[in-house]
This record gives sequence, structure tokens and C-alpha cells, in this order.
Amino acid sequence: MTVAPAAGGRACVLMAGVIHVPRDPFAEGAGALEAWDDGAVAVAADGRIDDVGDASKVRSRHPDRPVVDRRGSIVLPGFVDAHIHYPQVGVIGAFGLPLLRWLDERTFPFEARFLDLAFAEREARTFLRLLAANGTTSALVFGAHVASAMEAFFAAAEASGLRVASGLVVADHGMPAALCTTRERAYAEAATLAERWHGRGRLRYAVSPRFAVTCGDGVLAACGALARERPELLVTSHLNESRAEIATVRAAFPGDRDYLAVYERHGLVGPHSVFAHDVHPSDDELARLAAAGAAVAHCPTSNAFLGSGAFPYARHRRAGVRVALGSDVGAGTSPALLHEALQAYLTQAGLGPEGEPLTTAHLLWLLTRAGADAIGLGDEVGDLRPGRAADLVLIEPPPGSALAAVLEHAEGPDAVLGACLALAREGAVAETWVHGAVVHRRSDAGMVA
Repeated sequence: MTVAPAAGGRACVLMAGVIHVPRDPFAEGAGALEAWDDGAVAVAADGRIDDVGDASKVRSRHPDRPVVDRRGSIVLPGFVDAHIHYPQVGVIGAFGLPLLRWLDERTFPFEARFLDLAFAEREARTFLRLLAANGTTSALVFGAHVASAMEAFFAAAEASGLRVASGLVVADHGMPAALCTTRERAYAEAATLAERWHGRGRLRYAVSPRFAVTCGDGVLAACGALARERPELLVTSHLNESRAEIATVRAAFPGDRDYLAVYERHGLVGPHSVFAHDVHPSDDELARLAAAGAAVAHCPTSNAFLGSGAFPYARHRRAGVRVALGSDVGAGTSPALLHEALQAYLTQAGLGPEGEPLTTAHLLWLLTRAGADAIGLGDEVGDLRPGRAADLVLIEPPPGSALAAVLEHAEGPDAVLGACLALAREGAVAETWVHGAVVHRRSDAGMVA
């Protein structure tokens, strides 16, 4: 992985097919998508986009810029993953278990291995490499339960050049004893990490209670105290993922009217909060999430893999709840957000009249701008308008691939984008740029005929 210079990469005009969604397609329909078959993105020396559009016009406006000719490729905004687990790559593909058994039998034991610092360092490098290789340029990452592992992760994230928000995950029961903590220790370790890493380069800190199943009031109070003292921090956890989980929370917190109320009571629900899943919300919870300005990370592959249920997208939209997309590795089966977007489409289509009809414009919005808005980067990334940071993904079909065959017949941006959503995965990501600098390059990138 190439380390991105702090000030960005070299100034250039990047020529390729260009597709982005600068406006909300849920509000504006198909007109929200902008595309140029023979397009270009002009990137300034500070790593920001200063022009986008038809290639001949962009080149004429920047005649002295070096040209990077990648015609035959497709440029998209960098993908934004609103929920992915750093210490779970090794449990991808653990079949046959519902959520709570999957955690107890497969996931918690693997996460305990992050007590070994050398192991945690290797996993951090692998995890970040996989993000970049799959076109993810920004991510809200659910971290490890071990402070030393999180120090290692933040150091690796800083070196990667990616935009990463993460934090020490805390819990006080229902897990291996070595991963549990106390109220005092949870606050002290998280506060130290936040002080050291939040706002350092492209890094931010996220207050991260595991979920109400494994967090008592003491640990939740520690999280709430830090969130109140540092209101610029993100907050992330899990919510309403499975019916068994909801029943467990109800039994543990009989004085709270529902799952969301547990977090509300500790001051953890607000405009900087992102909750993963929310597959089984009440109407009242949806109304309160919307009123608080909180966002939900929709993780369709994970929900299907664990049999948790189908996300009620239409109910969230009608309630006014912001929704982004999360891969949720390792219950999610891939860090490829293009795969996750396809699963979101399939999930909603399978719901019939109760589903939310999703077009290619909706799916690209979820991959990019919706995620940026959810994790507090909506003014910085998410589309290719001038002034945005040049966080880009170059899709180039591998020679002889199904994607290459389909793109030969694709006419118009909807067909091109549909082919990418259906078929482009890690092998089709030729380059990933963050702030104008390359953070991932496939060995044969730029060799498309």
C-alpha cells in the first residue's frame, strides 16, 4: 500500500468514464446521477477536485496539467463503509449460526487473539489493505476490545492514508473475561486513545460500546461521559439486529421502554451516532432516531448470512432516518461494498411491495455520499464536485472477465453502473485514490485496451 502524502498527490487530469451522484436520488430521482462516457476529473496539487465533466472541455480549461489517460476505465467516488469490524476478517464464512451463537462460538474467541500485539498489528495491516483494494476510502470501523490493539490499528490507519474513524470497543460481561472491562478503565483507555488520535491526519475517534447485550449501565455511562465531554467524537454501536438480541436487552434493562432507550438514557443518540442494523425497529424508535439526527448502517449481507431478517428500508425512509451502507465484516462476507450494494438491492426486491425500490443511482448514493454524510464527512467526500477531496475508485475489468464482456454491450451510465454493481469486486478495482494520492494499485492497472 502506498502512503498518501499529507497534502495530496500530483496535479493531473484523469481521463476515463465518470459517474457520480451529487444529489439525493431519493429526493430527485434519476436526475441526481451525473455521468460522462468520455469524461475527466481535474485534480489540483492540494489533492482536491477542481473540475469534472466532458474530457475535451476539462482538458481545455487545464491545458498545462499532465494527463492520466485511463479511457476504458470507470471513475467513481471513493466508497464509504459505515460499519465494518477490524478484528473479524478471520471469521468471514463461519456458516450456520444465528447472531448470538455466532458471537459466542466463533467471533469472541477470535477477537481474544488481539491481546497478542504482534497478531493485532498484522491484522491491522491486512484489514486496511483489504479496504483500499476494494475501493473503500473512508470507513467507520468497529475496533478491538484491547487498547494496545487499537494503538496498533490507529498507527497502521495513519500510515495507510485512508480516512478512518474507530475506537476501543468496550463491554463488561457476556464475553471472554480478558475482553471485559470496568467503567473506570473503559473511560480512561478510551479518553487516552481519543486524545492521541482524534483529528490526527485523516483519523477520528468513535465512542464504541459493543451493544446493550454485553454492556451494563456502568460501561454505558463511561461511554456517555466521554461523548458529552468530547461532542465532536462519533458514537457507534449495534441496534435491533435480531429478535433474540432484542429479547436479551429487554430482559437486561426492564426499566427501559425499548432497545434504543438504553442508549438514549446514557446520552449516546445524536447527530454523530451511527447504529448498525436496526432490522427490527418499532415506529417509535424510528421517530426518535430521526429526531436525534442519528444514522443507521444497513448491512444486508450480514443480515442474510446470520438470518437476522430483512432491513425495513422503506420504513426508515418514511420516518426520515438517514441510512448508509456497511459491509459488517466478518458476518458480512466481503469488504467489497459493491457486493454489499447488490445485496441491498436483492433484499429490497425480495420484500415485494414492502421493499424500497432501489435504482443504480440509489445504490451508488448509498456507497458514497450517504455514507459520507452518516459518518460526518459529507462536506469533504462522497461525490466528484469541485472542492471535494479527490477520493476516487478506478474500475477496470480484468481481461476476459464477465465484467469485461458485459461492459462491451453496456450503453449509458445506468447499464455501466449496473454491470459494476453486479460484477465488479476486488479484482476489478484498478486503483484507489485518497486526497489525490494512490493508496492501492492493481499490478496490471492501466492496461485496459
